[in-house]
Amino acid sequence: MKELIPQINQLNQVLNHLKNTFVGKDEIIDLMGVALVARENLFMLGPPGTAKSAMVRALAKLLKGKTFEYLLTRFTEPNELFGPFDIRKLREGELLTNTEGMLPEANLIFLDELLNANSAILNSLLMVLNERIFRRGRETKDLPALMIVSASNHLPEDDALQALFDRFLVRVRCDNVAPDLLNQVLDAGWKLEQKAEVDAPDITAEEIHDLQELISTVNLDAVRKPYIELIQQLRNAGVAVSDRRAVKLQRLMAASALLCQRQEAILSDTWVIRYIWDTEEQEEIIAGIVNNVVETDDSSSQHPRASQSNLPDPDEIYKEVNNLTNQWDAAEVSGVERSQIKDRLRYLNGRCEWISNEDQRKYVKEPIENLWNRILESNELS
Repeated sequence: MKELIPQINQLNQVLNHLKNTFVGKDEIIDLMGVALVARENLFMLGPPGTAKSAMVRALAKLLKGKTFEYLLTRFTEPNELFGPFDIRKLREGELLTNTEGMLPEANLIFLDELLNANSAILNSLLMVLNERIFRRGRETKDLPALMIVSASNHLPEDDALQALFDRFLVRVRCDNVAPDLLNQVLDAGWKLEQKAEVDAPDITAEEIHDLQELISTVNLDAVRKPYIELIQQLRNAGVAVSDRRAVKLQRLMAASALLCQRQEAILSDTWVIRYIWDTEEQEEIIAGIVNNVVETDDSSSQHPRASQSNLPDPDEIYKEVNNLTNQWDAAEVSGVERSQIKDRLRYLNGRCEWISNEDQRKYVKEPIENLWNRILESNELS
């Protein structure tokens, strides 16, 4: 775990950069991070013009890997997604697909207007989404896809498309931002129009893969019993949670823990289950059931998305660091108190990674680093 903490911090920096760029989209961006670490699919529901495509493209630029994006229509053919048959091999009697630059080679896949998919590509897409496998005739290929994102302005209306929709474990709404944020949206949008050079953080596909490999090491014992009870409550409320989906949801909880640099899941990691609705009517029902579980967790290491009130306040962190500095300087401070100060400073340093505004984050981290240096100096002297 320790050797992968830099990758976790790097991914959090990437997510914070996206939050600064796309005002009012923090919820969606946090879910992108969870789905990426869990290697699960994410579906965005919302009207045109709400930055669905723009967010995925921005993430693709920061993810140093191959990406594939396609707008599906009722007439989309398999060749448009998977590539044409290789003519050279066909002359030799082999039926192989030339996948260069196409979906089977991508690390990040974005399928816009997914629910326009037709029967010609439906089965191939189901295997891609569920098993990360591309199969065409006798040709089978494992896919390097880290995450598949889809968007639509409507929910599925027939059974065939419902099967496709079901392969997206995470579902989130993407609407226009609140009126009080419109000025910030305009400002951020204008900066994008100007294409100003920004020193943006990035992360490689290999580093994300390393984090995904770590998912299975997260200990879920502490949440197993309440999680089973939660699934039962959802089923009793009429929310269809299949055994397959119940198993997969564990990956989301583990991803939430990893992003908080924990190897053990806690009750508040169940916040991710708010986003498994099938219909708009289910959103409030599921949120109410899940929130009852989340609110019982008083841990200090919760994922900030578990509760809006749990998002870090830069001013409060700054004040607390100054108080810790004053305590450290006190002549009468004991060895036990010094140990407590160091533990609290580690916690506050971790919280800083969730401050989305880069200037605020740097402002708060400066006194933290100064105090750490003084602690190290005192250890050397002793």
